[in-house]
Amino acid sequence: MSNSHSEDLANVASAIVAPGKGILAADESTGTIGKRFDTIDTASTEDSRRDYREMLFRTSDAMEKHISGVILYDETLRQNAADGTPIAKVISDTGAFPGIKVDTGAKPLAGRPGETITEGLDGLRERVAEYVELGAKFAKWRAVLNIGEDGRPSHGSIHSNTHALARYAAICQEGGLVPIVEPEVLMDGDHDIEACYAVTEWALKDLYQEMFYARIELEGTILKPNMVISGTKNDNRAGVEEVAEMTVRVLKNCVPAAVPGICFLSGGQSDLDATAHLSAMNEGYTTPWGLSFSYGRALQHAALNAWRGEASNVEAAQAAFRHRAHMNSLAALGKWSEAAEAE
Repeated sequence: MSNSHSEDLANVASAIVAPGKGILAADESTGTIGKRFDTIDTASTEDSRRDYREMLFRTSDAMEKHISGVILYDETLRQNAADGTPIAKVISDTGAFPGIKVDTGAKPLAGRPGETITEGLDGLRERVAEYVELGAKFAKWRAVLNIGEDGRPSHGSIHSNTHALARYAAICQEGGLVPIVEPEVLMDGDHDIEACYAVTEWALKDLYQEMFYARIELEGTILKPNMVISGTKNDNRAGVEEVAEMTVRVLKNCVPAAVPGICFLSGGQSDLDATAHLSAMNEGYTTPWGLSFSYGRALQHAALNAWRGEASNVEAAQAAFRHRAHMNSLAALGKWSEAAEAE
């Protein structure tokens, strides 16, 4: 696909994966952020959600030095900060790009018990045009794949989700948004790291076949994959070096070199695990792409707990966010260490 947006798309994608920078995923749905606010005994209202996210976006030194893009939920992109500044401008003033989650969530996949299909293609072209007007520069769509002893994921699950990802990417590029494609193999389950590798390989190869059929310009895209990791209930969990080696191996087997960068999801890993795994990849391996982060909980967890819905805690919460952003910036350069973590 070649269109008038090609150069801009490639430039934005390359800037998002600039060395030492990554993405803050702040696109939790109203329901999801409500559950997180419940853990700190804070009511989830339109204002409290705005205040929390604005607090992160106004941690200017962290944003300017370490964050290249912010994925937003529809509500947030339409909001103004407390002083009336559009949230998209608050973000862009730090040098980061505002982005938008455009899928409408994973729904049960008919005929495939326990599997899902991500929806949101209906009306997407019109929504993309509106989001561009609101200041968005990139978009995100998440597909969810489960590993199970009953044969999951099925071919139907993988293929229907990768086809939808490719259709989403084509609509975004047509409208001027860089598409982040996110085929997530969930950590849930007792599977070993080899099973995660096999499913990740299958999903990525199917994804790039569908992207080819959809005539996607890969230079104007970003991949947001899971790391190759043991299931959360597996008693023999793979260590940091094995996760790094197998993740890099599957990417080299599946991802075209034309893709400018790969920004991993944290996928339920602890803050430290997500950082350590990313750093090990960058320290130990050379790849055709920048390897960085697109973390939600792994960047926000400490800040959320420090904030607890209180204005008096904003400084402490921003310090917690600043620290995690710095640690993951070091990881994106392969320079993180436990000693740096303790500084």
